[in-house]
Amino acid sequence: NIQQDYEPLFEDIEERAKVERSLLKKLDRRMYLLGVIYILNCVYQSNLAVARLRGFEEDLELEGSQYASCLAIVYVGYILTQVPSNMYLEHIGRPSIYLSSCMILWGFISMLTGAARGFYDALIARFCLGFVEAAFFPGALLLISKWYKRDEIGQRTAYLANGLLIANAAGSLLASGILGIMDNAYGIAAWRWLFFVEGALTISVAICAMYILPDFPKTSSGWLSSAEHSLAIRRIQEEYTVGDSPEHPFNGLLLALSDKKVWSLAIILGLHTFSSSFHIYFPTLVQTIGYDPIATLLISTPPWLTAIVTVIVISRHSDEKSERCWHITCSMGIALIGYLVAISTMNPVVRYISFFLMTQIHAGYVCFMAWASTSVSDPPSKRASALALINTGGILASIFVPYAWPSSWGPDYSKSFGICIFANILTITACCVFRGHLASLNALTTPRVLVGKQYQYQL
Repeated sequence: NIQQDYEPLFEDIEERAKVERSLLKKLDRRMYLLGVIYILNCVYQSNLAVARLRGFEEDLELEGSQYASCLAIVYVGYILTQVPSNMYLEHIGRPSIYLSSCMILWGFISMLTGAARGFYDALIARFCLGFVEAAFFPGALLLISKWYKRDEIGQRTAYLANGLLIANAAGSLLASGILGIMDNAYGIAAWRWLFFVEGALTISVAICAMYILPDFPKTSSGWLSSAEHSLAIRRIQEEYTVGDSPEHPFNGLLLALSDKKVWSLAIILGLHTFSSSFHIYFPTLVQTIGYDPIATLLISTPPWLTAIVTVIVISRHSDEKSERCWHITCSMGIALIGYLVAISTMNPVVRYISFFLMTQIHAGYVCFMAWASTSVSDPPSKRASALALINTGGILASIFVPYAWPSSWGPDYSKSFGICIFANILTITACCVFRGHLASLNALTTPRVLVGKQYQYQL
């Protein structure tokens, strides 16, 4: 047994720390690609909002709520696919192949969206997209939880989730470049080029990911030394109360379905999704300041850049203090101020400042996902299904979110921001209640912690 061979080595604290530093350095270099993939995923998700500024609705002759339907339909595939996808990934243990293959498919479907000729073409493409995109985010969270300890997950989740913020920032710059350079090139509308170019880029990165992404500790090989590989397995076995055993995925699903914490976290994420729904329509909101489409995309970038810095700082502090709830509620409180400012005025300068405050909500999202990962971790088969079920709570809310931002409520969108405010307050309240529940569980398990049979939940 390789692990037993290195038992004496791991008893030496200094030598173990040396091997662990080397392991994390190698692992982080490969895991950074998850952030790149998520950027491409989020850029594509925001493409519809960008395309809307350059004739998407007019060219496809969309009417009424058809645009909102194109946004919402993708999440139907998410809901149907996320849980079985994570169960399958847990079973095969090869995210480098599985996630990359799904990525190639969604790049191809992106290109097909650019070729849509009417509402039903776009609707079908978006529906199919949901099935292949659904595998990535819960699969990425599962992959992170397989390698990192609880006091390391928050920062790594932050690097992953920053993909959303970078996509909103760099995606606007990329989109403005494509729209400016490719406008009517070869007689093809600029918004179609947006889907063609970014779809091709996604496929290219996916091919590289097959050779770079790590698999799970017990299925990875070749890029770690024997000592590093053994320590990677041991670290997670020490961290949680159940080893990385080959349980049947359906056992894990039943455990996840019967855990009230999973449902509580899913509801909180659903509320948070409504509260942060402004980002789906961010270019449209920024355009209310009064600039042309290209300028709108350019000034959409700074609020997301500040949010990236905030996410890294708050998630790191959350890891260091091993605390989640107050970090979540603090960032949501800042966003709440932003909503109240936006709802009270149409002054261009003041409204633009409010966008900086709104984007801070994503620091809370990162801390929440780290909180979720460490609250439902045993056994590993349960973790896979639980993370997918929790994420499904957010996806279910996403189906209805587009209908909270109809064009008829513009340009102030006061009713839409009112929904965000209500959802924000409910999310903060739910987080505090959930924290109290975990605290009560910690009080019950304290005697068992002392003998090493349980760990305390992060609050």
